[in-house]
Amino acid sequence: MAHNFMSTLTASFAMPAAENPTVAVMDAVFAHHGLDARYINCEISPESLGDAVRGALAMGFAGFNCSLPHKVHVIEFLDELAPSASIIGAVNCVVIKDGRLIGENTDGKGFVESLRTVVDPAGKDMVIFGAGGAARAIAVESALAGASTITVVNTTVSRGQDLVDRINADTQAKATLVHWDHEYAIPAATDIVVNATSVGLFPDIDARLNIDTASLLPSMVVADVIPNPPKTHLLTDAAARGCTTLDGMGMLVNQGRVAIKLWTGVDVDGQVMRRTLEGLFA
Repeated sequence: MAHNFMSTLTASFAMPAAENPTVAVMDAVFAHHGLDARYINCEISPESLGDAVRGALAMGFAGFNCSLPHKVHVIEFLDELAPSASIIGAVNCVVIKDGRLIGENTDGKGFVESLRTVVDPAGKDMVIFGAGGAARAIAVESALAGASTITVVNTTVSRGQDLVDRINADTQAKATLVHWDHEYAIPAATDIVVNATSVGLFPDIDARLNIDTASLLPSMVVADVIPNPPKTHLLTDAAARGCTTLDGMGMLVNQGRVAIKLWTGVDVDGQVMRRTLEGLFA
């Protein structure tokens, strides 16, 4: 009986890389499904990124994740961008197929999958805090999923306006910008509220968004992208106001699920990934 000793190779390229828990999550879910696959956590400097990408191609990798600071820089080494990655202007997942390097962005896809467990964004009015990488991905994927309106609330006008312009130019959603220089009251007609900033992320867990919490209504779904801690002040406040809440753990898990599907074609069990993350963040 012939044996195949060739593992499916995947990786993460980031700098710094030591605190990235993804490798533990990937190893756990590969083992659970009996997949002969490896996920290698690599610290890659910006100067070495091109060499790393060419090396992954030469060694027959199925693909790799790209984290900070490589999400934009990596694009110059790729052959193709998926539609949402092209609009977002950033890549966090590369698929290697038939010798071609295809840039994807799983941040927004992971969020929309998580969101759909409580509400479909199609036809909904959204408020998104932030205009950085996570906010851009979430806004674009939500727009492509059929969101009706997206209000981007951001402290930096230029960055927020760039995101709004991209959504209006490349999707059917109607986007507007609010300059976040005051305590923001969420409009009563809002269906979905998303914190896509780092406010409240460990270790600064006592930080709060500059919003009027009295404007949170029971009709709203309130989501936070922060996975650690999973229960942020925003989600606690929203739950107290009767809102449906969604933590950042689901987005993180689904990013990984989407990446594995792109690399291997296998749909993996998100609960295995979530339990692993919860153990790491405990």
